[in-house]
Amino acid sequence: MSAEIVEMSRLAQHEQVAARLRTLLVEGRIAPGAKLNERELCEQLHISSRTPLREAIKLLAAEGLVDLLPNRGAVAVKLSEDDVRHLFELLAELEGLSGALAAERITDADIAELRALHYEMMACHARRDLSGYYRLNAQIHSAINAAAGNPVLAQTYARLNARVQSLRFRTNQDEAKWARALAEHEQMVEALGARDGARLRAILIAHVQAKRDTVLALMRAGEIYPNARQG
Repeated sequence: MSAEIVEMSRLAQHEQVAARLRTLLVEGRIAPGAKLNERELCEQLHISSRTPLREAIKLLAAEGLVDLLPNRGAVAVKLSEDDVRHLFELLAELEGLSGALAAERITDADIAELRALHYEMMACHARRDLSGYYRLNAQIHSAINAAAGNPVLAQTYARLNARVQSLRFRTNQDEAKWARALAEHEQMVEALGARDGARLRAILIAHVQAKRDTVLALMRAGEIYPNARQG
């Protein structure tokens, strides 16, 4: 077997492990603040070597889903109320800017693809498939961000958004809030199709601010980070 094939196989494995570990973190199956135990994760993910796991953890740390702490190793990111306020405040503006730019620059083909993702997401909502819904939801937000055509904006958004992914996932576990989020996505698609940047910007900012308010309410009710005092 050539060195190139070995390298590609190793790279593919660490990316696969990262994808599975990312899902565990986003969906809260690894608790915020919990240490990532390499032995247990190898068993859970059915991998025989710790090398791809360690590479995956480094990748997720770079994304912002994992914090590497002195004397503690890798832990799932855990945010304070102040962290949430500050991150969502900036994310709202970044998403709003993405929407305004995307409305100017997006292609018809990209709009058609985004609509297809939206219909798939609606089907997940009808099935009450929260995991599938969130995956498609994240793809839609990323697609709007990419359509803005600004790589600096895309990189900044991706880095900050990664730190709140698990919190955004939790906001749709209330039926009424989930229905509201879906309705807001309908409005996003309509505004994008109409190339109405101002309207899309306003919708996205309000959408992210609503997520922030829901997260803070859940934190204060002890439904996120139970038994933990928030700063």
